[in-house]
This record gives sequence, structure tokens and C-alpha cells, in this order.
Amino acid sequence: MPSLRRPRAIRPGARIALAAPAGPLDPDALESGRVAIERLGFEVVARDDILDRDGYLAGSDQRRAAELMEFVRDPDIDAIVCARGGYGCHRIVPALEAKAFRAAAKPLVGYSDITTLLLWQRRHAGLLGIHGPMLEKKGSLDGETGSALIRALQGTGPHPRYAGETRVSGWAEGRLVGGSLTVCAASLGTPWEIDTRDAIVMLEDVTEFPYRIDRMLQQLRAAGKFDHATGIALGGFTDCDDERYPDWTVERLFDEVFGRLGIPVVSGLPFGHGAVNLPWPFAGRAALDGARGELEMLESAVTTR
Repeated sequence: MPSLRRPRAIRPGARIALAAPAGPLDPDALESGRVAIERLGFEVVARDDILDRDGYLAGSDQRRAAELMEFVRDPDIDAIVCARGGYGCHRIVPALEAKAFRAAAKPLVGYSDITTLLLWQRRHAGLLGIHGPMLEKKGSLDGETGSALIRALQGTGPHPRYAGETRVSGWAEGRLVGGSLTVCAASLGTPWEIDTRDAIVMLEDVTEFPYRIDRMLQQLRAAGKFDHATGIALGGFTDCDDERYPDWTVERLFDEVFGRLGIPVVSGLPFGHGAVNLPWPFAGRAALDGARGELEMLESAVTTR
């Protein structure tokens, strides 16, 4: 695995490219996000074919991979924000060039299916990324969410401290890794398999019934992915209830799977598919305070040097 490198921070007026490496985009949501970024003082760049659609994909694999590599190589592009998750990143990873990513050292932003790109980039290019908001819904970048993303891209302001709920007390430090539970489980056995050694494992998901969450957590547990983690930090598990089995809640699963690990566990942190999705530095160092139910970033995802 390459040594870790932080991408370069962006400056006011920077050119931010919008990419669609996974699912197809809603034109209104895309326009809403573009306007929000421009109001924050940045220039937005997108290809004419960003709204291409091939069923559940934003156009062909070739189009989506070429779009991403074009923005990586273009010296006039300062950062890349993925517009939507859904599904599709697994299909284009073989066409991406890790050396180009590392040489360009540009911030890459996204979550959900973009977890695949963040995992691949960390393992093969040695780059930190930003797990953060996209443009999949109208208003996704309005208010504090958009401001927090810009601070993350510029490396400005104090390191964020996010409040959640205590599940297991204790203190841990480590690099943040994870994202979509579904995608993390799907990474097992791939060249970009999640590496949780000495890490605080960040997990979130949406519209997955508890039995499916249970299965994915058990898969990660059986693969040893919690054995050497320093802490567990859980974001939103949105619309994951199953009225057929009301006794099986995600909170019960958290306690069963994580309660005996002997490491701090915090849930309800403000990231994921819910109303609030604040950015965090993928592979950046952080501290997890189980007693206070807080996650504090110890470094930014970008460098201002």
C-alpha cells in the first residue's frame, strides 16, 4: 500500500468538476447543486454527457471512467465532487489509473457507492479523500452542509467535532475508514478491500432491513474486520426498520455485534443518507470519545502547503 498523501486544498474561485461515476442523475438536483457551489464562490465544470443514462447507470462504463480520468488529468480542475452514488463504481475501477490520481493529488468527494472509489484511492493511490455530501437531492449542499464541505476542501477552520450517542465508553484514535456498509461488505475479496487495522470504522446505510444489516455486519466480523479496529463510529441508518420484526432494530444489532469488542462505539453521528451529511477525511486521523459520544477530527483531508 502506498504511503499516505493528502490532496491539495482548493482556493477561493477554484474550478470544481462534477462527475457521475455511478447512477444516473436527476437534472433538477444537479442544477440545484451547481448553483449552490457557485454561490459559495467556485466555478463548476461538467461534461455535456453527465446526464447520460443506461438503466441504473449514468451512461456506459467507458463514459463514466473516461469522465473521471479526464478530470483527474486536467490541470485546470482543482477538485472533483461526485454528483450521485447508486451503483456503478465497482464496474469502472479496473479502468482507473492510480499513478495519475496520486500525481494529481486532487480532493475527491462522495459517499454511498463512491465508498468504492475512496477505498480504491486509499489502497492504490495512497490518497486521502473526503466522505461527504453530493448532489443527489435538491438542497443537498445548502446551509451548513455546503459550508462544511467547502471548509473541508479548503482545509480552513478548526477541526470538526461531531456529536453522537454513546454505546460503549472508551477512548480511541485511528484513521477513519468505511462509509456505506453495503459497499464495505462488497469490497471483501477485491483489490480495494477495506483495511481496518488500527482504524476507527465508520459505517452508515439506507433502506436496508435489519436482517440484511445483520448479514453484512456478520460478514465483516467473520472476515476479521473488527478484530484490530480501535473504535466504531456509526452514522445514519436511514429507513432501515422492518415492521415485520419490530424487536430487531439496528440499535440491537449494534449492541450485539459491537458491544463485546472492548473498543468505544458511538452511533447517531451526522453522516450518511439522512438529512445531515457532514464531511469527514477518509483515511484522516481522528479521536473517538465513547463516554462523551463524540468524534473529533485530528487532521484535515487536504494540505495547504
